[in-house]
This record gives sequence, structure tokens and C-alpha cells, in this order.
Amino acid sequence: MKLTKIATIGTLAISIAGLSACNNMMPAKSADMKPPMHSQQMAKMNVVQVAQSNSDFSVLVEAVQAAGLTGMLSDPNAHYTIFAPTNEAFMQAMKETGMTKAQLFADKAMLRKVLGYHVISGDMAMYAKDVKPGNVMTASKDTLMVTNQGKLMDENGRTANIVKTDISATNGVVHVIDRVLLPK
Repeated sequence: MKLTKIATIGTLAISIAGLSACNNMMPAKSADMKPPMHSQQMAKMNVVQVAQSNSDFSVLVEAVQAAGLTGMLSDPNAHYTIFAPTNEAFMQAMKETGMTKAQLFADKAMLRKVLGYHVISGDMAMYAKDVKPGNVMTASKDTLMVTNQGKLMDENGRTANIVKTDISATNGVVHVIDRVLLPK
């Protein structure tokens, strides 16, 4: 049962987020999102540095570090699409599962699987214009669905809204979502 809770929180923890078929389907920017850095500054950072540069992703950054994924996600030769849940999304997930951050970070294998569920790696990063409704294979080898409405749906039927798309990095792109998504 503890493993199930950790799995649920883990997947929730790192929905690095936000595939969108169209930018006009995106909800308005959340009032509590910190102002982003200038896009030229962020384009000189890798996906980890982009997350580190915004305090709204501090829990995500801690999770990536706890899972030992910082080096992999900093690879300058890789092409990642990251669905990044905000701190608020993590807090909501922990509340729903009854887990603490310490419990979430305790099982590294599960944490890596949850984080991997929020990452797509491939030959190219997927910008919003490249995303079409349908299933996408994540780095954790699980399926994530992009709905016709431009939302993300996990294997449990839970959906995440896209808060912001196309934050460019040297090794990919970050999309912000409002919920941690979990594989089965």
C-alpha cells in the first residue's frame, strides 16, 4: 500500500507539463506563477536550469535531484520535452495521497518512474505546434494522452491543464501543467 501511495505521488510529482495542440486552448496564466525570465536568457539554459530559475518549480527540482536525474536531464546532446508541474500541483498531489515530501522522495525507483512520466525524449523537442491529440510514449515507457481539448490525461483518467507552453532550453522545451500525472 505504501508503494502504491509512493507511485501515485511520484507520478503526480513530476508531470512536467503541458502538451497543447493549440496555444489558444490554454487557460490564462495563473496569478501565482512567478514572472518568467527573459526567453533569451532561458534559451541559454538546459531544462534543469530552466526549472531551477523559477521558484514555482522548487519541489520538482528537489525531486529531480533526489531521483538522481539532474545529470541526465542536463545532457547537452539530448532533446527533452518536459511537462513540469508547479509546487501547487505537488502539494495537491501529496494532499490527495496523504504522503509527505519525505515519503515521496524515499523510494528512488518509484520517484524516477513518476518523473519519467513527465518526460518525452527523442530526436527533437516537442513544441506546442508539434503536439497532436493522441497517445505519447514517456521516458518511463508509459502512455500519456493529449486530449482533443489540448489537456494531458494520465493512465488513470486524471487530466492536467496546460498553464504555459514552449519554454525553450538548450536541450529541449518545458511545458507547465497544473497537476501531477501518474502512470498506472
